[in-house]
Amino acid sequence: MTALTALAADTPSLVQSVDWLAITPVVLPAAVALVVLVADLFLPEARKPVLGWIAVAGLAAATAALLPLRAGDRATFCLTGDPGACSYTVDHFALVIQFLVLAGALVTALLSVTAVHEGRMPAGEYWFLLLSSAAGAALLPASRDLATLIVALEVASLPAFALVGMRRGDRMSSEAALKFFLSSVTATAVSLMGVSLVYAATGSLHLVRVADRLEDVPGQLDALAMAGVALTLVGFAFKTAAVPFHFWVPDTYVGAPLPVAGYLSVIGKAVGFTGLILVTVIAFPAYSDVWGPALAVLAALTMTLGNTAALRQSPDRPHGAVRLLAWSSVGQAGYLLVPIAAAAYSDRDQIGSTVAYALMYAAVNLGAFAVAALVARTKPLHRISDYRGLYAERPAAALSLAFFLLCLAGLPPGVIGLFAKVTVFQSAVGAGLGWLAVLMAVNVVIALYYYLRWTSLLFRAPEGSGAPGEAPARARAPWPVAAAIALTAVTALVLSGAPQLVLRFAEGSLFPL
Repeated sequence: MTALTALAADTPSLVQSVDWLAITPVVLPAAVALVVLVADLFLPEARKPVLGWIAVAGLAAATAALLPLRAGDRATFCLTGDPGACSYTVDHFALVIQFLVLAGALVTALLSVTAVHEGRMPAGEYWFLLLSSAAGAALLPASRDLATLIVALEVASLPAFALVGMRRGDRMSSEAALKFFLSSVTATAVSLMGVSLVYAATGSLHLVRVADRLEDVPGQLDALAMAGVALTLVGFAFKTAAVPFHFWVPDTYVGAPLPVAGYLSVIGKAVGFTGLILVTVIAFPAYSDVWGPALAVLAALTMTLGNTAALRQSPDRPHGAVRLLAWSSVGQAGYLLVPIAAAAYSDRDQIGSTVAYALMYAAVNLGAFAVAALVARTKPLHRISDYRGLYAERPAAALSLAFFLLCLAGLPPGVIGLFAKVTVFQSAVGAGLGWLAVLMAVNVVIALYYYLRWTSLLFRAPEGSGAPGEAPARARAPWPVAAAIALTAVTALVLSGAPQLVLRFAEGSLFPL
């Protein structure tokens, strides 16, 4: 009996405590999603709008739950024999991306409060899906093993398919959801094959252990490991809308409700880039000679195709404004890929430039979609020409959209957009990717044209305007939409006034040394 007691004392316990504070930003939106789903069964139709405010409150609380974690020194679900190998880690990288995801989902929820009611979409299902997707997106940056990464990716993605097709009876919405679903499932299947090959070559799923074992892969397994690395990147490249995995973007954005399109353009993209950073920089540094050149080429193709396609959008084409934002997001994805590719040639601190750029992009792109949602209330065709004379009708909205577009273009007074592009440019030059930096500069010039063309329309005289000094009639903006525009505009203004708030992430390591 004494020997058994001594043996039990020496054996590591398989039962471990859970750091509930660390996982609160993920658990909270998931729990609120279940509350909303159950409440939807008992609330009468007239009371369904309260579900939206429950979702908004839940996302606000989840965002606030990041404050106690700001030290970035927590981890949970670790191996008992190796405390350094954890499935969930709260470092500064995870915190920054979780803030981007949850704050972006909060703005999306504000835009959706009115859209769900007026679009006659099923409230319970909509809010459940949005909260579930946000929970998966918040889990992904803290995931530190390949299995959790894939699960988080799918939890973030599967509800998004349904959100795109939420407008029942709309053929365009159903077609967009189907196209998004089929292409995403194919990419995920390829990624799962890659993960299985990596596991076969290394015998582990934890990123730090995979990195260690890939440093010394037996010769007969080298081709297997290399194939696994390449295939694993496919699913995350799809989520970033990188060429050639971009074809779903324009039709999906056009077919989705505008708040969902904005959500996909920011949070969906953040999910892809986060996963891409984790698998390349943490798990696969030994194969940087494989993924580095591949990502550099992807960045070049993505920014060039995205900006060229955005340049070709006709002002009078229905849905042209949404398509321009869609192709613009593809071009912006190319810029975001540059520092990740540069990390293969220098060090992983380069990815801070991607994080800084993503924070700027999230604020201004969601703001642009918020203004588009406001304009669509009276001009539902979403043509670029519909924005002509917006300043005469809605001065605050026009000034906000002009500022968002200038930030995306990288022109003053959009200082944060200019500085964010400079940090990305510097990462390419510092890594010796001069050709990529030159191509990026050319693409920035191309993008200036379509951003400035749209901006100039805002301040032109409206077509068919009445007598001089006669103010056009306009409907009052719903306050949740106005709040979303104000929130994003204030954020962009603060970042332009104090760019160091986000640019500091580009100067140091976001991962523990």
